[in-house]
Amino acid sequence: MIVRTVDEIIGSENEIKAETWASRRLLLKKDLMGFSFHETIIYAGTETHIHYQNHLEAVYCVAGDGEIETIADGKVYPITDGTMYALNEHDEHYLRGGKEDMRLICVFNPPLVGTETHDENGVYPLLED
Repeated sequence: MIVRTVDEIIGSENEIKAETWASRRLLLKKDLMGFSFHETIIYAGTETHIHYQNHLEAVYCVAGDGEIETIADGKVYPITDGTMYALNEHDEHYLRGGKEDMRLICVFNPPLVGTETHDENGVYPLLED
């Protein structure tokens, strides 16, 4: 069994930070679960361009507010506590923090190895251990 806490992850090599977000990576590829599991904080008032060409992601909001805009059609979806969205078609999008930081629980397939961050196109590379 694997048991971890967010407090153990914060400040460790498994917390990756960028200007608009922080990702606490609780399960990674090396854990052999077939997916990775993250807590991501999207900072209030920010915008992040994301296009996961190599991964599928499902996201569940547990606190805060924001919105997601799909670039292909310009649709904007509000995100609040209890909202789930799944990027089942590698959807290119903007993720925006609202009035307060947004706390998201995320699952990636294939799993991340832990060091990934968005490139200039919003893509996470497909890394090997």
